[in-house]
Amino acid sequence: MPLQLYLIRHGETTWSLTHQHTGLTDVPLTEHGEEEARQLGKRLSVTQFTRVFSSPSQRSRRTCALVASNMRLEIEPDLAEWNYGDYEGGCTVDIRKKRPGWNIFRDGCPGGEMPAQVSDRADRLIARLRTLDGKIALFSHGQFGCVLAARWIGLPVIEGPHFVLGTASLSLLGYDPDHPKVPVIALWNAFSHDMLELLS
Repeated sequence: MPLQLYLIRHGETTWSLTHQHTGLTDVPLTEHGEEEARQLGKRLSVTQFTRVFSSPSQRSRRTCALVASNMRLEIEPDLAEWNYGDYEGGCTVDIRKKRPGWNIFRDGCPGGEMPAQVSDRADRLIARLRTLDGKIALFSHGQFGCVLAARWIGLPVIEGPHFVLGTASLSLLGYDPDHPKVPVIALWNAFSHDMLELLS
């Protein structure tokens, strides 16, 4: 079976609600975040995954437990969120008061990861994933998910802002059926609360 990556962002947390950069801080899901994950799990209940990988964070692992409870979870450190270093817990709007024009995908984070490091991490993960086949579930995070998608289709990290991931969203990374060597984004940010708000 051709490789299909089911990229799933974790459910809502208190910090995702306040738009705080959440890297290494292990914030749990809110009650609503757990419900988001359960609803996504219902939509994916008939999907047979060959492997299931999650970021080490509890918000990703808990989302996985609610979405794919019947599958054995494998922890994948490279699925972790961007390490925000000195900007951990901060909001973009506040960071830009001290550093006008700051763009994480271009400028990175002092004391944390720089764009080249996150790009290399995504490339390393993609290289391993491309040795697999079937439907692979990846439970990860907002900004790292954007980097992963960009690198999957060969774009540089600086294009990350063009991708947006809502909480408990599903995206599909795969290949063009007519051109099996061409990587594509087959679905993006589906079923997320953010997407539903845009459609309402």
